[in-house]
Amino acid sequence: MTTERSALEVRGLTKRFDRPAVDALDLTVHVGEYYALLGPNGAGKTTTLRMVAGLLRPDAGSVSVFGIDALRDPVAAKQVVAWVSDEPMIYDKLTPLEYLEFVAGLWGVDSKVSETSAHDLLVSLGLEPHLNERCEGFSKGMRQKVALAGALVHDPRLIILDEPLTGLDALSARHVKGLLQDRVRAGCTVIMTTHILEVAERMADRIGVIAAGKLIAEGTLAELRQQNGRNDTSLEDMFIALVDTEAAAA
Repeated sequence: MTTERSALEVRGLTKRFDRPAVDALDLTVHVGEYYALLGPNGAGKTTTLRMVAGLLRPDAGSVSVFGIDALRDPVAAKQVVAWVSDEPMIYDKLTPLEYLEFVAGLWGVDSKVSETSAHDLLVSLGLEPHLNERCEGFSKGMRQKVALAGALVHDPRLIILDEPLTGLDALSARHVKGLLQDRVRAGCTVIMTTHILEVAERMADRIGVIAAGKLIAEGTLAELRQQNGRNDTSLEDMFIALVDTEAAAA
């Protein structure tokens, strides 16, 4: 893992709705790192990622992506970022290949490059038998994989995923996890939210735990165990203890 500089730096990030959803959050994700952001429902995870991806304007704070001020120059930041939500949004009347060709065109990717990239991405996700079928008949899991491929077709350096394994069967989840691990090994950076704590435990280089819009714990699994005096416990038990302690102190 390369750590000579940051892929993502968030400082004082704040967003209010009826109450503070994200509360002066500071967060750093290193280049080439797989980072899992965990928290209970309503903790501010999705709001944080939407602000990082440029889909939601913060009330205060800063977002830097590979040194680019994402609030002042959102177009430049989005060129190196991929965003994948838990609800896949694709064009039903297009085939997976047509959809990726369309998305690549929006990014200005050369068609000769994008054609090969699109095919390889879809095959790696187990969609080879469906390359020329319209997406309208796809299951949610298949749609999620097409959306992920579309997010990666411009070869982003930072991949932001909000519950990427929601609705996926075991085989589909394996395809997605394998693709993400390959990207990280190639130097890409991933930050994701997930409620599947076993995934974070197995895949993440570092884990951040957020509650009430604030980062309450962060580190490798070993560091979190040491910090909380739970050297032999699972991430699930530690997560519940952290969240319960924060709720009791609130």
